[in-house]
Amino acid sequence: MQIIRGLSQIKRYRRPVVALGVFDGLHYAHRRILEYIVKLSRSLGGTSIVITFWPHPQKQKSLYSLEYRLRLISELGIDVCIIIRFNKAFSRILAEDFVKNILVKRIGAHYVCVGRNFRFGKGARGNFKTLIKLSRLYNFKLKIFSVIKRNNLRISSSYIRRLIRHGKLESAQRLLGQPVSVLGTVIKGTALGRKLGFPTANINPHHEVLPPPGVYAAKALFNKKKLKGVCYIGSKPTFRNQASLSVEIYMFNFHRKIYGQNIEIQFLKKIRPEKKFSSSAALVRQIKKDISLARKLLHLH
Repeated sequence: MQIIRGLSQIKRYRRPVVALGVFDGLHYAHRRILEYIVKLSRSLGGTSIVITFWPHPQKQKSLYSLEYRLRLISELGIDVCIIIRFNKAFSRILAEDFVKNILVKRIGAHYVCVGRNFRFGKGARGNFKTLIKLSRLYNFKLKIFSVIKRNNLRISSSYIRRLIRHGKLESAQRLLGQPVSVLGTVIKGTALGRKLGFPTANINPHHEVLPPPGVYAAKALFNKKKLKGVCYIGSKPTFRNQASLSVEIYMFNFHRKIYGQNIEIQFLKKIRPEKKFSSSAALVRQIKKDISLARKLLHLH
């Protein structure tokens, strides 16, 4: 997939089929739109193009980092992804000018695909009705996707954020179409886990929406390897309370040092909430129980 950063790098493509949106989380409804433009562009002999925005136009905390989002978009078979930096200057562009000057003149959009609740342009005044009117004026075809429900739940990034923050991982997973996860870089920690006998990889998350503090049965994706383990999110209250949450994972049968490398953690099941223990020995006893339960949940026994 070709990645284009900024308006100045945009050029015209052969029969562009364009999807517009933030696509934060690449949830089930987003995937439906992107899979559609891949299929349509191939049938037309054209180019599938995603236009996305960073940072989030509504200043929402991100479900997925931009890097992670790009990885998922690429895996769906998209030809080109254009990242438009959402700053003050861009936010002042009128909806009509965005369509005329960027979609039509710069890209030469043949087809445009959006979700029905997509808003754009200065003051978010542009919507699907604006696009219907402008598609007739500038002679491009338009496909508008209705808001999708799954298991009677309306699929939206905002709703998924709430589910994750409240620890409703199974509901969030159904709407995402994949496990709730975090992508991050492995950093040096305090080595507390190693001292307790359970060396962990400390993660600096690339995105901001995390499940509540606690201990989780988890999978880790690293260098195309799938590992299983126990992930902890919390402030280490037994020893000290940190201002920020620590995210770390103990991976079964894995002993490599991987500082500076990226790892994806998938949260599969919450084992217990965060708790302050009376001593390090009491914490070690609990960790052993956590690992035993995680192995059962991950079908390792």
